[in-house]
Amino acid sequence: MDLGITGRRALVMGASRGLGRAIAEGLLAEGVAVTAVARNAEAIEAWGGGIAGLTAVSADLSDVATIDALADRLLADGGVDILVNNSGGPPPGPAASVARGIWLAQFETMAANLFHLTGRLLPPMRERRWGRVVTVASSGVEQPIANLALSNGIRAAVVGWSKTLAGEVAGDGVTVNVVLPGRIETTRLAELDAANATRSGTSVEAVQKASIAAIPAGRYGQPAEFAAAVVFLASQQASYVTGTKLRVDGGATRAI
Repeated sequence: MDLGITGRRALVMGASRGLGRAIAEGLLAEGVAVTAVARNAEAIEAWGGGIAGLTAVSADLSDVATIDALADRLLADGGVDILVNNSGGPPPGPAASVARGIWLAQFETMAANLFHLTGRLLPPMRERRWGRVVTVASSGVEQPIANLALSNGIRAAVVGWSKTLAGEVAGDGVTVNVVLPGRIETTRLAELDAANATRSGTSVEAVQKASIAAIPAGRYGQPAEFAAAVVFLASQQASYVTGTKLRVDGGATRAI
């Protein structure tokens, strides 16, 4: 299927590894020119060096000055058509013991600065009457995940923002959606499995076995499978899909 986005321009945040990298690769495969961003641009160049259409840029979501510099650079060239907001995940921990300062710092990185970046990049999309904003969240916004209080709380705010924005810009041809990964086999998931093993006093293998047993598909997902859902939402064919939450979790979320 021709997704109708060849020649479009995309910005993918958190693209040095994991889901962000897979999304960037998926868009590149569709002929999209991708600006891939991470704190460590060298890591992007390590996997994508020499790929036509890929530009690696260093920026830090915790530093609004670098986010504004990124927006300035893109807007000077006409902006982007596709924005993929991907902030990575915060450290694990229970809700009762997360300090106020950590909540504020993580909210700025995972939510406030993404909201700011999106607001800056929206005007050219609205003027052209075509745009896609896709934000990576977590299945924890529908079924909170134990020991991931920061992620559960902050990403729920991101979903509320996304739904509100979707209604504001739909008439301008801009769609705004959220994609919810379940247990996708990335370095981040390996880190969480290791943390859960330490917390529970068991082995990583036991944690993985228990997790997989709770997934109807019977396995962890692959980054490329998740990326395919994001690329579809960025496509011309998804022009009537907005304000949604799309789960990519192998059926693990039990809520209807």
